[in-house]
Amino acid sequence: MSETFELREEFITLGQLLKFLGQIQTGGEARTFLAEIRVRVNGEREARRGRKLYAGDVVEIPGESVVTIAAPSGPATAASTS
Repeated sequence: MSETFELREEFITLGQLLKFLGQIQTGGEARTFLAEIRVRVNGEREARRGRKLYAGDVVEIPGESVVTIAAPSGPATAASTS
């Protein structure tokens, strides 16, 4: 299954994403999950729960889903200064 996760901030950690997707119940389970499941970020094996994911990153969870990280669709929050 392929899906898109829209960021609310600049990034989300891999552990937070796994929790949001329901792959783990608590943040503490992330290390074990990543040691047992060969999760890939942008095609490369990733075992760090703290890996920061930014817009454009693709996370593959074998047998489950492929998640594309997307930028927020709402209005920009940064004010420009002249």
